[in-house]
Amino acid sequence: MVRRESFSYTVQARCSQADAVALLSDLSRQEELHPLIVRVRRLPARPGALASYAITDRLELGPLRFPVTYQADVLLAGDDEIVTVARQQPGTTVRNHTRLRVEGEMLRIDVEITLTAPAPLFGYAFRQARAAHLGLASRLGAVLDGRAGDPPSTD
Repeated sequence: MVRRESFSYTVQARCSQADAVALLSDLSRQEELHPLIVRVRRLPARPGALASYAITDRLELGPLRFPVTYQADVLLAGDDEIVTVARQQPGTTVRNHTRLRVEGEMLRIDVEITLTAPAPLFGYAFRQARAAHLGLASRLGAVLDGRAGDPPSTD
């Protein structure tokens, strides 16, 4: 039996849509954002994909830490929308649908993550995916604003 569930988040940043699309559609740049990623290799694009990657995450299960490598494809990278799909055996898929919209001086980035996995793996995979993507969300605004390397405020 397969289970599917989604979660979403919104990030606002002071940057151009083009800068956000460039960062979010180039998965080789995700190492600075995604807390689980330890390695990204670009692969020849799979049929129907704009770009394909082999991504290695470091997962934890209790005291154990282990690497997991999966394939990710960028399926759409438009001016206001990005779609990526990551696939890992056995039968686990993470679909990322990102929409970008200018609101005044800010760029609004709405992300919906949908995870599909076999029922026995679903709980662990969903918790890992949600924690990793919310960690990414907490860093994304600062990176896009260009403040990621600024020293902390001493106020």
